[in-house]
Amino acid sequence: MMTDPVADMLTRIRNANMRRKKKTHVPYSKLKEAILDVMKREGFIANYRVLEPRNLAYKILEVHLKYDEEGNPVIPQLKRESKPGRRVYKSVDEIKKVLNGFGIGIYSTSQGVLSDRECRMKRVGGEYICSIW
Repeated sequence: MMTDPVADMLTRIRNANMRRKKKTHVPYSKLKEAILDVMKREGFIANYRVLEPRNLAYKILEVHLKYDEEGNPVIPQLKRESKPGRRVYKSVDEIKKVLNGFGIGIYSTSQGVLSDRECRMKRVGGEYICSIW
């Protein structure tokens, strides 16, 4: 039984990056799709798409990973911040830049899933899902 599907998605992306895979597959959820949308907007993944295979009863997210000119992953580190056993919430005044702006923090807010930069612009806080740097 999987207790933290978001951590599972981040681990699948981390493992695919280490193996230099072009893409990886993740079971679908709206939250995961929103997190991938933020990662795409911020330039950490190339693309993603929702697949509905005929032989499966559930949807799958296909994540297309991104690498630089030397073949190094654009995402060197992924860290799950808020976990099922210990949720982490931050107000807008507590949201700091990740690695002085070289990384991003992803937050689940009342206005949707946003990056740390978008949270500061819209003046909203929320649950600190993960950080990427």
